[in-house]
Amino acid sequence: MDDLDREILGELRADARISYRDLGARVGLSANAAADRVRRLLRTGVIRGFTTLVDPAAEAGRPGLTVFIDVRLRPETDSDAFEALVLRLPGITEAAHVTGEYDYLLRARATDAAALDQLLRRLKHEAGVAVSNTRLALRTASR
Repeated sequence: MDDLDREILGELRADARISYRDLGARVGLSANAAADRVRRLLRTGVIRGFTTLVDPAAEAGRPGLTVFIDVRLRPETDSDAFEALVLRLPGITEAAHVTGEYDYLLRARATDAAALDQLLRRLKHEAGVAVSNTRLALRTASR
């Protein structure tokens, strides 16, 4: 991977739907050369795919809470089973196995405090969570 590939990745991060013609123009390549570079980045696994990010509040038609939940598992809880279970729970959008004081950082959406309370109860009763710490996102910025 060279500097031109990094520049292409930056452009794709900003707009993954950019045309090859526009991408090439921004990085100083022809449309075909830009397409070849993107295909190579896909083939070699540098780019793992393209996705659509949907605002859950917009999709649900009403505002909600975005929360980050640090969890420490009970000693007997299997991490693979935990991951499979939590990703099926309504509201959980991501589970990251992390270093530090906690075992996982979960990202979740809840329509309100009652829904969040229900989710936290399910994590403790069904998923093998011993300790949790929940933080609310006040706003998010992304690129």
